[in-house]
Amino acid sequence: MSPSATTKPWINPYLAILVGVFAVSFSSILVRVCTAPPLVIAAYRLIFTFCFLAPFTLWGGAPALRGMSARQISLSAGSGVFLALHFVTWFISLKYTSIASSVVLVTTQPLFVVFGSWIFFRESVPRKALYGCFLAFVGSVVIGATDFQIGRQAFIGDLLALFAAVMVSGYLLIGRRLRHGVPLTGYTFVTYGASALTLSGAAVVGGVAFYPYPAQDWLIFVALALVCTILGHTVFNWVLRYVQASVVSVSILGEPLGAILWAAVFLGENPTPRQAVGGSIIFAGLYLFTRVTAGHSSPRPLGEG
Repeated sequence: MSPSATTKPWINPYLAILVGVFAVSFSSILVRVCTAPPLVIAAYRLIFTFCFLAPFTLWGGAPALRGMSARQISLSAGSGVFLALHFVTWFISLKYTSIASSVVLVTTQPLFVVFGSWIFFRESVPRKALYGCFLAFVGSVVIGATDFQIGRQAFIGDLLALFAAVMVSGYLLIGRRLRHGVPLTGYTFVTYGASALTLSGAAVVGGVAFYPYPAQDWLIFVALALVCTILGHTVFNWVLRYVQASVVSVSILGEPLGAILWAAVFLGENPTPRQAVGGSIIFAGLYLFTRVTAGHSSPRPLGEG
């Protein structure tokens, strides 16, 4: 039997999802104001994340790490590659198109996660929950509709954001597969390590400089690691032990609301009436989806095979 079926979480997983969504909502504005190249931002985000978590893993989670099979390690590393590709393509998109457009397209990933969960895991999703997913997606589109730009640069940014959505879906699906049998410390150690190595290697091959950068950029690197990754992605990884990947994925649709709010406060990009309407639709969709799935049967254990 899976540990998730017998171990009671120390905090409500849905409250943890809310914390994670709040944390990741800062990502886009931090990337936008950073002067470093997107590849460097992504690399340092994962390098700092790995360095912050490594001591805790090696001190208290070493047995869990040693207990991972070769297959689990390779899948965790593959998840890290997906995460690396997600970060770098999304960060580049934020340099080409608006925050609203980029975040909206990135948060289309629930469609890919739900589809992938059905194909690979045969996970069923209640029909009413799919209605909530559809509502949340419609709300995201409404938020970004007034901000989509016409032109080659914005079009490239939109395509990169969409590709980033596909990549983060692969990351979530692999995490869902592993988190029933792999402790969080072991999974994040390998995943974040592989992601940091992938991004660093790409920067070296691409001839992108790792320094010098102003003090503000270094503070942003640390904030992206501590707040957006550890309190965001790591919390989502923990939650995947108790809820379906599609629940986490749809909940992340709340990120555009936070991103638009921070853009208004810090960059003077005030939300439009259409964005307010879209936000209301997203909240309605999220409420419907999480309410239905919370009452649905617990996700079935997923084995090694």
